[in-house]
Amino acid sequence: NDPAVAADHKRVAELAKEHSRLARIVKPYRRCKELAAERDEAQAILDDAGADAELKELAGSEIDDLRRRAEEALAELKGLLVMSEDERIDSVILEIRAGTGGDEAALFAGNLLGMYRRYAEARGWKFEVLSAGATELGGFREVVVSVRGEGVWSRLGYEGGGHRVQRVPRTESQGRIHTSAATVAVLPEPRDIDVEIDWDKDVLEHVSRA
Repeated sequence: NDPAVAADHKRVAELAKEHSRLARIVKPYRRCKELAAERDEAQAILDDAGADAELKELAGSEIDDLRRRAEEALAELKGLLVMSEDERIDSVILEIRAGTGGDEAALFAGNLLGMYRRYAEARGWKFEVLSAGATELGGFREVVVSVRGEGVWSRLGYEGGGHRVQRVPRTESQGRIHTSAATVAVLPEPRDIDVEIDWDKDVLEHVSRA
């Protein structure tokens, strides 16, 4: 409800993304707490020497299942918390370079580019080619793209590394299978930040003469 925040459209967008990220964690967190409470309640009944025998029997029949479900819910929550940090990064630089394999490797790099482009389109991300070294056969020696959208890093951050393909290349006239390689690098794209400098307080000025 802060008018200053409401007037800052960039800040509003950031808060909306943060709200969406946290909302995906709240439900599993509450479920984890509920299961832990039910497990502890059943254990307390079993530990109570004066508890009703029938109630103890019921608690005994449920305790193992409650422990298992509580552990699974906690593991799921931990996974979501780790992933949620990755989801904060919504802009990456994707670099694809042809490796060994000559023209066929360049074609494979082009195939990877097309695959990532279609995946980005399917998820509603912005996909922009920043630079490209194309070959005569339609492949790429190297290509650098910017990918922006919700969850980009959590989905693409682990694509980095070597990729290989074994197939009969378009350039092969004898029908032999070739192995070609390409490397993929994925880096978080630096965010633009606004910096305000107070010249009197933040800048130390020296003047010297030869």
